[in-house]
Amino acid sequence: MARLIKQQEHAERRNEILDVAQKLVYTKGYEQMSIQDILEALHISKGAFYHYFDSKQALLEALTERMMDEIASVLDHVVRDPTLPALTKLQRYFDTAARWKSARKPMMLELMRIWYDDHNALVRQKVLRAAVKRVAPLLGQIIRQGVQEGVLTTRYPDEAGEIVLATFQSLGDAFIAPLLLQDSAGADDLKRAEQAIAAYTEALERILGAPAGSLKLIEPGALNEWASASHASNKPPKSKRSRQA
Repeated sequence: MARLIKQQEHAERRNEILDVAQKLVYTKGYEQMSIQDILEALHISKGAFYHYFDSKQALLEALTERMMDEIASVLDHVVRDPTLPALTKLQRYFDTAARWKSARKPMMLELMRIWYDDHNALVRQKVLRAAVKRVAPLLGQIIRQGVQEGVLTTRYPDEAGEIVLATFQSLGDAFIAPLLLQDSAGADDLKRAEQAIAAYTEALERILGAPAGSLKLIEPGALNEWASASHASNKPPKSKRSRQA
């Protein structure tokens, strides 16, 4: 019993540190956030912090892993809904993930800037492995249901779940991240990204053996909203003189 209580206390304290870190990433940004900020917010010692995390990077990895667990929990409700046919379930899966990310847009944009920094390639790979481990099996369940219903024709539903995630990652690496991380984007940039989304959507439908036009990876207008939010957050704050002008 005492051991169980100790484990619960450990988990609670660890989550308290992650909660504060997440708030600081929102408000200050990951690069500007320091371990000292966390210590002051929680009134704990440096030794207490290092009891849970051995570095700032370990904290970031734990934060992203917790986010993976959160989104997997949300998506699990979609996967287990017995009233939904497979194609509806697959589309709702995409929509639910998109809404979850949109509700955390500042955090997701900040993490994107971290992940795509050359110095953090290892962190990004760890995040991707965590995504495959937690999320691909959920996609596999939907794909197997689709095969049973005769609306999907892939012979490898489990592997197809991993391929779907890899396709999303490729789309993000090649088109979405460059669009969101640049200082500004014009109409041509958005058009190229939208065409890429259409091409990747068609490719996924063929991989899964889904009817043409049955899937929609990103809602119309959503890409523009993300780009606007990202580019606004990239702008340096105005000086006091310029605000008064």
